[in-house]
Amino acid sequence: MGWIYLLLGGLFEIGWPVGMKLAQTTGSRFLYLSVTVISMALSGYFLYLAQRTIPIGTAYVVWTGIGAVGTLLIGIFIFGDSAGIWRILSAMLVICGIIGIKLAS
Repeated sequence: MGWIYLLLGGLFEIGWPVGMKLAQTTGSRFLYLSVTVISMALSGYFLYLAQRTIPIGTAYVVWTGIGAVGTLLIGIFIFGDSAGIWRILSAMLVICGIIGIKLAS
């Protein structure tokens, strides 16, 4: 169950930077700032639940990695951010690091 909590926490970790971006670029500032705060709280709560059964270092690396790579991909596909080769290769290195940490724990 810890890995499910961690996955949920990582997905909510993506939600808060996206909420901040939408608060800056749309007319619904209060709505998206609310989404940001709720996403932050849920992200932290699911990380808390995951750390009951997953070592703290592994949980944190996976949680932040899901948030970082997920946010990068949303930036590319939704907001038109650069999809340069070095950005993609660097994201792949993050994913490889996450897999390595998971395998080592």
